[in-house]
Amino acid sequence: MVRHYPMPARYLVNLALTVMLGVLLMVFNQNGIISNYWEGVLILVGINILLATSLNIPVGYLGQLPLGHAGFMAVGGYAASIFLKATPLTKLLRAHDPTAVVWIVAGLLLAAAIAGLVGFLIGIPALRLRGDYLAIITLGFGEIIRIFITNIDDTLGIKLTYGAAGLKRIPKFTGLLLVFVVLAVCLFLIYVLMKSRHGRAILSIRENEIAAESIGINTTFYKTFAFAFSAAIAGVAGALYAGYLGSLYPATFTFMKSIEILVMVVLGGMGSMLGSILSASIYTIAQELLRSFNSYRMVAFATLLILMMLFRPSGLLGDYDFSLSRLVERFMAKRRGELPPSAAMDIAGIVPEAATSSRSHGTVESPRVSTKRDVSSMIAGLRGRDATPDSMKNERALLSDDPGDRQGGEE
Repeated sequence: MVRHYPMPARYLVNLALTVMLGVLLMVFNQNGIISNYWEGVLILVGINILLATSLNIPVGYLGQLPLGHAGFMAVGGYAASIFLKATPLTKLLRAHDPTAVVWIVAGLLLAAAIAGLVGFLIGIPALRLRGDYLAIITLGFGEIIRIFITNIDDTLGIKLTYGAAGLKRIPKFTGLLLVFVVLAVCLFLIYVLMKSRHGRAILSIRENEIAAESIGINTTFYKTFAFAFSAAIAGVAGALYAGYLGSLYPATFTFMKSIEILVMVVLGGMGSMLGSILSASIYTIAQELLRSFNSYRMVAFATLLILMMLFRPSGLLGDYDFSLSRLVERFMAKRRGELPPSAAMDIAGIVPEAATSSRSHGTVESPRVSTKRDVSSMIAGLRGRDATPDSMKNERALLSDDPGDRQGGEE
């Protein structure tokens, strides 16, 4: 059997592999293997992965359908930009002063805090609704945020967001290494949350909210918590986006931006972190490759979405999640010549015909046995030494379709 390592060891394996991937990425970038153009593309890929994985929390894990994610991205982006413009970050970046990291981290934390607070305030009334009603009200809140950013200067008579003209001269602090580190931290936080008892409570709400509430789970708290946590990560993505472009415009955060993020989640598979990562990467890179066909780009994406819904309605990966530590365990077991679980089941005589998870019903089908001989063999295996020829004969008679055999067995 595969030897399972304790959880701290798994975390160390994941950390080591993540550091190796980051070092490899930096070596490629420093040696010119990754050009400036593709560096920018990879930065956008990382930002979109943050947006997709954060939206996957309320959509895939919680089972709700919010459509205002672009609003939280805008809140985080504007909050971090206004704060960092008031700091000496620009001068520190030009002087390559390492203390600039302190201001960058402070800006990202501020973006997460304010976006999470807005998500909490919106989630309290919005999450009392479900389905289409929740989608409509979150869509409305997302548009309210955009209009608020556009008109707040004229209303208060100050220069804060600069309205439709856009917020410019934002310090350009976003780099490939920063995006990679922030992405790794956020994915780790999402993973730890969903593997904890709080994550199991969130999943139970997705499967059956009434049953979850009946066993004492505070559904209102966990729905609001998941919504706010998702908004906080979207706010961090907005701050990185502002630090990459150096300017922000309210027209960027429209309803279509929220739909774009939702498409990434649906294409990858609702409830799959790896699916959101793959779909966000494919979507962003495909946008760049099809930029010369700008007139037909959205037609291509719409066609792809229709085909996915027809032939793969659960998304690329469904609710499957990849684990680096599990892959290492299987590799080490293969090197030691140990048997994987499937081979061990074959030797034991228990060969499941199907053991797949049903995402739509939230159930797991037990192994099915196709023939009566298999039933008799399994009964004999369970009895062990007690399995005598007479008992096996009686069991075969009970399983037989012939009434005469059944009577003989009973005698």
